[in-house]
Amino acid sequence: MEQTNPAIIALLSQVVPFLLVAFRLAGVFLLAPVLSGSMLPNRYKAILVMLLAAAVYPLVSKSLVGPVVLDVFSLVPMILSEALIGFAIGAIASIPLLALEMSGVIASQQMGLGLARVYNPEADIDADVLGQMLYTIAAGAFITCGGVETLMGCVLDSFTTVPLGGFGVASMPLEQFVGALSTGFELALRVTTPVSGAVLLLVIILGVIGKTMPQINIMTIGFTLKILAGLGALMFAMAAVSSATGDEMGNILGEVKAWIHGLMGAGQAHDAAVVVGVWGGN
Repeated sequence: MEQTNPAIIALLSQVVPFLLVAFRLAGVFLLAPVLSGSMLPNRYKAILVMLLAAAVYPLVSKSLVGPVVLDVFSLVPMILSEALIGFAIGAIASIPLLALEMSGVIASQQMGLGLARVYNPEADIDADVLGQMLYTIAAGAFITCGGVETLMGCVLDSFTTVPLGGFGVASMPLEQFVGALSTGFELALRVTTPVSGAVLLLVIILGVIGKTMPQINIMTIGFTLKILAGLGALMFAMAAVSSATGDEMGNILGEVKAWIHGLMGAGQAHDAAVVVGVWGGN
């Protein structure tokens, strides 16, 4: 019986750890801003993930000793745990952009633009015109402040803090996620407040005019005036909105970095020792 080439055996022994590296990187492309957008075709995302995995794997494979023999039932949970790392990073980082889009939806409803919905190719959903505009501005600010590079850097840093297969559901950043949701909701209210104040003041003025001069058709002119007042208030508050959005993005990216660097705590030390033992064939 012909023996298998030792080079092929050595190559096959690296397939499983390479797949784990690729799935950890692929998790970022599920929810991360810009990277998860439908404007980037899925086949290009797959190619990009494989290229990044090929570049990263030689740097992390030194911690993997000996051949790996795993069945499907052992491999699937490890793949899911690897994808969870990138998924959690992308989910937390996308909250400020979704908060800006939510503020645009609220402002559109108050101004009477709720029916003017258009297709958003970035998120692959129907969105309000104002919500899509604010989301696009936030995505541009995210790219400008180096958000994409920061997210990819966090994933690469995770290879030094969490060994392959050593991430568990108990280590998910639930506290950071809840905190990001809270601050994101606060950001949405802060962005919507100028529009809400302008529209409320205009409604009060139109109500007074309607009572004192009934001959004026308030319904006809009120619709246009609310749109102009809301857009004007948002335009004058754009400097404050950009400052608040930039601060929120900086805080969220800082939380993601802190979570990645703190993964190798007391709770992860035991898992790391176990995983290293599995890869070493012990």
